[in-house]
Amino acid sequence: MAMNYSYLINETAKDRSWIKEAAVILGASIIIALFAPISIPLPFSPIPIAVQAHVVLLLSCLLGSKRSAMSVLTYLFQGAIGLPVFAGGIGGIAVLAGPRGGYLLGYLVAAFVTGFMIERTMNRTPSKVFAAMGFGNLIVYLFGISWLSRYIGWGSAFVLGMLPFLIGDLLKLIAATKCLKKLRFFTT
Repeated sequence: MAMNYSYLINETAKDRSWIKEAAVILGASIIIALFAPISIPLPFSPIPIAVQAHVVLLLSCLLGSKRSAMSVLTYLFQGAIGLPVFAGGIGGIAVLAGPRGGYLLGYLVAAFVTGFMIERTMNRTPSKVFAAMGFGNLIVYLFGISWLSRYIGWGSAFVLGMLPFLIGDLLKLIAATKCLKKLRFFTT
């Protein structure tokens, strides 16, 4: 009498698939965290210059909406429990509740939306990908300024939480697009 073990093979493949997804998500969250030391505090703003938002946007292009959002959620959890993963090498729930919190929560929405836009793009050209990441950057600004305004008012939040970052963020978007080109990400 022959035994059919195909169900065991299918279960093993499912287990490996889940482990692989978890490893990708954890790995991406660690990549975001590794960029925490690369930040410049501004004496006139509670928000530092950081590259983490653009790392999130780049990973969103590579991982898609769900995996990138889960990676950011994992990263935010790491920071919330006190690991020094936020810009400047700080962590803790107080950072999420403080003036920077909106930007950090904006990473989550921007990751999903940017990944979703890339998933729906038929021909991934540099201009389309740049536009998707630019839209994600605007989402980070929207969440960040809205949250920051609770502390310093709308006008000051716009002046201190967005204006000083526009040129640098444009340059970081260009750099992220060039990185994707090096990775042969574009379809045309």
